[in-house]
Amino acid sequence: MPIKISHQFDAGAIDVISAVNPQQIDLHIRKDSHAEFAQWFYFRLQGARGEACNLRFLNAGKTTYPAGWNDYQAVASYDRESWFRVPTSFDGTVMTITHTPERDSVYYAYFEPYSWERHLQLLGDAEASPLARIIDLGTTLDGHDLNAIVIGNPAAAKKIWVIARQHPGETMAEWFVEGLVGAMLDPDNPVALQLLKKAVLYIVPNMNPDGSVRGNLRTNAAGANLNREWMTPSLAVSPEVLAVKTKMHETGCDLFLDVHGDEALPYVFVAGSEMLENFSPAQATAQQRFLDCFVQASPDFQTKVGYASSKYREEVLKLASKYVAHTFKCVSLTLEMPFKDNAINPDARIGWDGDRSAQLGAAILIPVLDAMA
Repeated sequence: MPIKISHQFDAGAIDVISAVNPQQIDLHIRKDSHAEFAQWFYFRLQGARGEACNLRFLNAGKTTYPAGWNDYQAVASYDRESWFRVPTSFDGTVMTITHTPERDSVYYAYFEPYSWERHLQLLGDAEASPLARIIDLGTTLDGHDLNAIVIGNPAAAKKIWVIARQHPGETMAEWFVEGLVGAMLDPDNPVALQLLKKAVLYIVPNMNPDGSVRGNLRTNAAGANLNREWMTPSLAVSPEVLAVKTKMHETGCDLFLDVHGDEALPYVFVAGSEMLENFSPAQATAQQRFLDCFVQASPDFQTKVGYASSKYREEVLKLASKYVAHTFKCVSLTLEMPFKDNAINPDARIGWDGDRSAQLGAAILIPVLDAMA
């Protein structure tokens, strides 16, 4: 049986150079559909059961974040439900997956995918709870629905906004949201019950449906990086940001979380808003209190490694969390999770994965509740 590589499915992305010899399968990591970003891959290999396969990504050294391949292990799955890490090496130019499939069909991906079908199921499961409603915020350029999950009474005093997957290839962000939503809708979760007495949550599980389905790393159908669109979003280029920003100005915002993944750093960390010129002492105190509480709530979170506060100075207000902090004067954070493993709490078999992301989403409710005090 000849080997075959395919990617014509939800979020699939790869360019095949040669797939004749399983010991030398040559691939290129594909660029985003309308932009130069290149990092995400997701494809299916058939016909290689019991073969010692070498899958070589020839352009890995020329991708957007080549440092992301250092100490990185790709993920694989036979059923697209259970994912595991496979031996992966990078010589500075070529990245190679070395794996002997145990079955006739195997999937490989940059990180555990979060499918559009699962996204729709998340919305349906949430709306089955009397605590939640699904609201339509708008329509994307490809015609996908942009939805938010509203948990709690919109008349509540405090408004909490959580958005995920502005960068669609950062799928750990929607896994995080799944865990957060599950914890919030658990009728026996004491943290959620207390939080709902004080606040309503507006949660956008997937800010970039078009990029997600297209298999893009960072951009939407127009090639826009949504996390650089918050000052001047438009219907033509970034309708997703325009819709969320409009709704947020309608409701107000007392706490904001923008959930992402970082290609290179093997840690869970946040980027705050302390670089803003109008960042007040009260904001600084509230932000530090949130971080201190989060450290206590989850051993996966740390504050020693992260971004320098000067990282985005020139374009700072184009970013979601900085725009929100500047506009609403609240705690506003960008949460980053690793594509690799978590160096402070490693797991050699799975690394960082969807389940661990979901557990972090549940754990963050503790500092969120504390912030509402």
